[in-house]
Amino acid sequence: MAAEKKALGKGLDALLGGNKSVTQTVASRPGVSEIEISKIVANPNQPRKTFDEAALQDLADSIKALGIIQPISLRESETVVGSYEIIAGERRFRASQIAGLTKIPAYIRKADDETTLIMALVENLQREGLDPIEIATTYQRLIEEGKLTQEEMGKKVGKNHATIANSLRLLKLPPEIQTGLINGVISEGHAKAILSLDDETKQRELYTEIVDKGLSVRAAEESARKMKDAKKPTRTSKSLEQKEMQAKLSEKLNSKVSISITGKGSGKISIAFKNEQGMKDIIALLEKIQ
Repeated sequence: MAAEKKALGKGLDALLGGNKSVTQTVASRPGVSEIEISKIVANPNQPRKTFDEAALQDLADSIKALGIIQPISLRESETVVGSYEIIAGERRFRASQIAGLTKIPAYIRKADDETTLIMALVENLQREGLDPIEIATTYQRLIEEGKLTQEEMGKKVGKNHATIANSLRLLKLPPEIQTGLINGVISEGHAKAILSLDDETKQRELYTEIVDKGLSVRAAEESARKMKDAKKPTRTSKSLEQKEMQAKLSEKLNSKVSISITGKGSGKISIAFKNEQGMKDIIALLEKIQ
């Protein structure tokens, strides 16, 4: 039994790189360098602005036990000689700081600001999803700073045009609703239901209703539909007098005439004509009417 345990220990030791730590083993891979953490600065274009402290601590504990399994990606800083800027892997970098590491394995890449931002976005999407507003904000920055169309943007991040467009629409929500989406108070499905309303006051009303009543996405969509239906003006049926006036005008102008009047008394008269000459004939007849 002791021999088996010893053999197992050797196997595990071999798997983790013998007497070397996993971090050192990873750093020995082709193209990977060990960089002093003190020389690394955060990426100002990092799409994620907040990091879950508990999740970082869990990752730090894992790093203490096993080391860094996947190198981060860096580029040489254009402003500070001898320092590096993170392209992708800021969570691993932060967790390594918590774990007390002084060096971290990294790939050193050449990348401009646009490429750096794209790489940071894609890396985050693949690993720990950004919240919907962070994703939308990053898409917007890429479009504006990279001078990209939504179609070009979609190709770069592997998303279709509809996904990009729907994400960007979230930025049109009132600030307090965006905050609710960031904090998980509502889902993207709820947000889409809210966005189906054009009026911000109605959007806020629906948001409050969703939160207070705990509405499902389907219930929120139904509530939005009812709000939209309530805004539609009710059609009033034509009175006998209106019909008589309509028929009289049609006869005088020798053309189809339609009169519509709203409940408030305003309205319009529509006169149909087939061609330019027909329009001129109608104008001539109107000029004769006293």
